[in-house]
Amino acid sequence: MSKNDGSKDERSKLQEHAGQRKQKEKQRRKPDRRIRRTCERLGSALVALIQERPIDDVTVQDVLDRASVGRSTFYLHFRDKDDLLLSQLEKFLETMSTALSIRKEESHRVVPVAELFAHIGSQKKLYRALADSGRLNDFFDLAQGYFARGIEQRLTESKRLSNLPQRELGARASALAGSILSLLRWWLGRGAKESPRAMDELFHRMVWNGLQ
Repeated sequence: MSKNDGSKDERSKLQEHAGQRKQKEKQRRKPDRRIRRTCERLGSALVALIQERPIDDVTVQDVLDRASVGRSTFYLHFRDKDDLLLSQLEKFLETMSTALSIRKEESHRVVPVAELFAHIGSQKKLYRALADSGRLNDFFDLAQGYFARGIEQRLTESKRLSNLPQRELGARASALAGSILSLLRWWLGRGAKESPRAMDELFHRMVWNGLQ
């Protein structure tokens, strides 16, 4: 099996987890504080471990030992290591993609680009770990959907495109989500030379100039 085939298998596995997690979330009530803390400990343990060694070398037991959580508790909330990793990626993307709407920021921004780039720029080890394991495309695939929904909400809230049919608004939001992720890849690929704030200004110039 080629390395690319392995990456595709991993991607299919995580995408399968994504569908199952969405179904599970529909059936699950809002977790209490104790459960949230436990899940956060497990997530933090996994993130720390995959910055120390290859993801595929990290076991569920390693995570349990680092988080001081029992095996039965782990499997009550997650199917396996990839399910836990997916939950961490989704939590981050949900936070970033909805941040502006949740805090009702009164600005022209549709994505908190400065915050997004600053955070990812400070997590180079984690980014590299995802890339080396073939899971980076999973992150970008997930991010596309999250940011498309977040951008569509911001465009709707701005009322600057109130005359557009909903279908076209959704299409534009999806295109802009792809643009922000392409810009992120470009920025990281060049060594993150520009400041996150400068990238925020650049992206939003492209957004509004392109929508006029």
